[in-house]
Amino acid sequence: MGRWESPRDLLAATGADWDRRIFRLQVLAEAGARLRFADTWAKAEPRSPHALALLANVQALRAMITGREGGGRVLMEEAWATCRAALEAWPQDVAPLVVMLALLRTHAPNRKTLGWVWEEIKQRDPWNREAHHEVVTFLFSHHHGRQGEAAWWADEQASTAPQGLPIAVLPLVVLAEAHRSRLEQDQRTYGLTIHPWVECPQIDLVLERWWRYRAPRPHACFADDANYLAHALSFANRHHEALEVFDAIGPYATQVPWSYCGQARDLFLRHRGWAYSPPRRRSH
Repeated sequence: MGRWESPRDLLAATGADWDRRIFRLQVLAEAGARLRFADTWAKAEPRSPHALALLANVQALRAMITGREGGGRVLMEEAWATCRAALEAWPQDVAPLVVMLALLRTHAPNRKTLGWVWEEIKQRDPWNREAHHEVVTFLFSHHHGRQGEAAWWADEQASTAPQGLPIAVLPLVVLAEAHRSRLEQDQRTYGLTIHPWVECPQIDLVLERWWRYRAPRPHACFADDANYLAHALSFANRHHEALEVFDAIGPYATQVPWSYCGQARDLFLRHRGWAYSPPRRRSH
């Protein structure tokens, strides 16, 4: 309906919960990219850190949709300026810095600037999930990283992060992306019979570093991370271990990474069925 009062109340109530703040900003931006309520709100309350953070997300998304060749660079510069304004309004806010990481990946792959933004984030929220995912995506070889750099960085972050944090899932993200990329390049000789999840040590790292010690209250992107783990366990033929993960996921299947191996819905339902099949099925 183009109204911004409810987003304002939602973001104000979220406060300094950076995990949920970033998630909610991203969801609101998906609607705001095609509507004007974020722009209207920022004009009505130009000093509101919430309005500016949302506008930065919206402008960044518009820049990504437009692309490098279609005037996206101009939109990127507008989004960058809005990020700076948002940080001036609320210096502790992590959300504008995460937007900056996305802009660097898409429009300005400058490693020196990337390093500066990363250090600013580490000072505010050193184990921010979304920031880690942005950096590892930047380091994918088909973006701006060297061969194997994303895997090395993800392994380092996962092994040094405090126990119980979803940062441990990063190596599975890199594995899935490497599989997708290789399948795209070599569809004839590389397929589902050859994949990186069989005898995969990263799975046990995720179980030990995150899953078994995770917080009682799920983080905002819990469904995404749990689907990566369920997918990895399923393709490693560890269906009995995947049952607990499918339980936690409930109906919240995600496209990625299931879609990297075929039809996402079919694969999710099939592997979930195998996890619940006898003798693994519980009494109820």
